[in-house]
Amino acid sequence: MDLNPSYKNGKWIIFIYVCFHKDMESTKKSMLLCCKLYVSESRNHTALDSIERAARLDGETVIVNKFEDRAYNRICYTLVSYVAHDSTENIIYSPLQRTLQSMVEAAYEAINLELQCGAHPRLGVVDDIVFHPLAQASLDEAASFAKMAAADIANKFQVPVFLYDAAHPMGKPLDIIRRELGYFRPNFKGNQWSGCDMPEVLPEKPDVGPTMVSRARGIVTIGARPWVSTYNIPLVSTDISATRRIARMVSARGGGLPTVQTLGLFHGEDSTEIACMLLEPKRIGAEQVQYQVEMLAAKEGLDVKEGYFTDFSPDMIIEKYLKLISGDESH
Repeated sequence: MDLNPSYKNGKWIIFIYVCFHKDMESTKKSMLLCCKLYVSESRNHTALDSIERAARLDGETVIVNKFEDRAYNRICYTLVSYVAHDSTENIIYSPLQRTLQSMVEAAYEAINLELQCGAHPRLGVVDDIVFHPLAQASLDEAASFAKMAAADIANKFQVPVFLYDAAHPMGKPLDIIRRELGYFRPNFKGNQWSGCDMPEVLPEKPDVGPTMVSRARGIVTIGARPWVSTYNIPLVSTDISATRRIARMVSARGGGLPTVQTLGLFHGEDSTEIACMLLEPKRIGAEQVQYQVEMLAAKEGLDVKEGYFTDFSPDMIIEKYLKLISGDESH
């Protein structure tokens, strides 16, 4: 005897639901994106609380790390969530989209770039957003979400957006964009960045958004790239000229270590620091950079402290994310 059609349909609905649920659970553990959101503020705790409340509106995106630096007046939030696809493998959704837009909105509402000052360069309140693929996600997927984020932010907040690396049509590197926009030139006391130093009309046309700059918000760079390690090395010295000299000699641009970018900065009242970006950390790691800095600093008669990473490794980030979504850790 045939089964009742409604019963058969019911069984199929349950079967499809179970399969979909299993697929989603698998996706949440394997197709992951990391988004690093750099905001030009770390001293105003009311502003930071507002940004972090916005991040908690969607429980499917988690903050796996935040790195605050009062001297730089800068914070980095490391966000992770999954990427969902349709039946033809086209990207359709990630909770990161809504979470990121909510955090950006909170940042723009709480922070005025004209009143901000710190020892780290910046171009905007939301200074930089970068997407990294994790686990089985691809760089193309990271680039797609970077471009979606750029369109959302440019359209909703009327902020100029410059795309870089895999999100840019020609793969334009971030450091070139920053150099064109005067990012590395301090405008206060010779070693600080204060207020908005951008012209009202940009000399370079942004990839998305207006050419007019809001002095309260500035501009934002958004990109996608394979994993980059950020590693800072403190020097027990206030000689910023020597620190910058060492930083340049260590960098690829200065003829030093390939795939290493550096920046010599004041860090507090009695020290300086070399901030390093290791573009290919498996090729040139922190140990090599540390050794090179110590060798060059010794020639200048300067003491060097052990450097530190500003974020976890990709494996540790995935591990923390999985614990957080399973309830083993609190957000």
